[in-house]
Amino acid sequence: MNEVYTEKEILGDALNSEKNATTLYNLGANECVHDNLRETMLDLLAKEHDIQVDVFNQMHTMGYYPTPAAEAKKVQEAKTKFECGFKTV
Repeated sequence: MNEVYTEKEILGDALNSEKNATTLYNLGANECVHDNLRETMLDLLAKEHDIQVDVFNQMHTMGYYPTPAAEAKKVQEAKTKFECGFKTV
Protein backbone atom coordinates (compact mmCIF):
# COMPACT_ATOMS: atom_id res chain seq x y z
CA MET A 1 0.00 0.00 0.00
CA ASN A 2 1.36 3.42 -0.96
CA GLU A 3 1.01 6.00 1.76
CA VAL A 4 0.86 9.65 0.90
CA TYR A 5 2.41 11.87 3.52
CA THR A 6 1.13 15.35 4.13
CA GLU A 7 3.37 18.36 3.95
CA LYS A 8 3.01 18.74 7.71
CA GLU A 9 4.16 15.15 8.27
CA ILE A 10 7.14 15.56 5.95
CA LEU A 11 8.24 18.79 7.63
CA GLY A 12 7.67 17.29 11.09
CA ASP A 13 9.84 14.33 10.13
CA ALA A 14 12.51 16.70 8.82
CA LEU A 15 12.44 18.68 12.06
CA ASN A 16 12.76 15.52 14.16
CA SER A 17 15.62 14.34 11.96
CA GLU A 18 17.43 17.63 12.49
CA LYS A 19 16.93 17.42 16.24
CA ASN A 20 18.44 13.93 16.21
CA ALA A 21 21.32 15.01 13.97
CA THR A 22 22.23 17.90 16.26
CA THR A 23 22.20 15.56 19.24
CA LEU A 24 24.58 13.16 17.50
CA TYR A 25 26.95 15.85 16.19
CA ASN A 26 27.05 17.41 19.65
CA LEU A 27 27.91 14.04 21.19
CA GLY A 28 30.54 13.47 18.53
CA ALA A 29 32.12 16.87 19.16
CA ASN A 30 32.18 16.21 22.90
CA GLU A 31 33.96 12.88 22.40
CA CYS A 32 36.63 14.10 19.93
CA VAL A 33 40.24 13.91 21.03
CA HIS A 34 41.68 15.57 17.91
CA ASP A 35 41.11 19.31 17.53
CA ASN A 36 40.66 19.22 13.74
CA LEU A 37 37.98 16.55 13.95
CA ARG A 38 36.29 18.40 16.81
CA GLU A 39 36.20 21.61 14.77
CA THR A 40 34.70 19.71 11.84
CA MET A 41 32.03 18.22 14.08
CA LEU A 42 31.24 21.66 15.54
CA ASP A 43 31.00 23.13 12.03
CA LEU A 44 28.59 20.38 11.01
CA LEU A 45 26.62 20.91 14.23
CA ALA A 46 26.24 24.62 13.45
CA LYS A 47 25.06 23.82 9.92
CA GLU A 48 22.51 21.33 11.24
CA HIS A 49 21.23 23.95 13.69
CA ASP A 50 20.80 26.37 10.78
CA ILE A 51 18.80 23.76 8.86
CA GLN A 52 16.72 23.03 11.95
CA VAL A 53 15.85 26.72 12.29
CA ASP A 54 14.88 26.88 8.61
CA VAL A 55 12.58 23.86 8.92
CA PHE A 56 11.05 25.18 12.15
CA ASN A 57 10.46 28.63 10.64
CA GLN A 58 8.81 27.06 7.59
CA MET A 59 6.52 24.98 9.81
CA HIS A 60 5.72 27.98 11.98
CA THR A 61 4.96 30.19 8.96
CA MET A 62 2.64 27.55 7.54
CA GLY A 63 0.82 27.17 10.85
CA TYR A 64 2.09 23.63 11.46
CA TYR A 65 4.04 24.54 14.59
CA PRO A 66 2.19 27.30 16.45
CA THR A 67 4.01 29.00 19.29
CA PRO A 68 2.07 31.17 21.71
CA ALA A 69 3.54 34.52 22.63
CA ALA A 70 5.43 34.48 25.91
CA GLU A 71 4.95 37.07 28.59
CA ALA A 72 7.94 39.41 28.90
CA LYS A 73 8.22 38.63 32.61
CA LYS A 74 8.43 34.87 31.95
CA VAL A 75 11.07 35.40 29.26
CA GLN A 76 13.19 37.46 31.64
CA GLU A 77 12.78 34.87 34.40
CA ALA A 78 14.00 32.12 32.08
CA LYS A 79 16.96 34.20 30.93
CA THR A 80 17.92 34.97 34.52
CA LYS A 81 17.59 31.32 35.53
CA PHE A 82 19.86 30.06 32.77
CA GLU A 83 22.37 32.90 33.05
CA CYS A 84 22.85 32.05 36.73
CA GLY A 85 23.42 28.40 35.89
CA PHE A 86 26.02 29.33 33.30
CA LYS A 87 27.93 31.64 35.66
CA THR A 88 28.21 29.02 38.40
CA VAL A 89 29.75 26.39 36.14
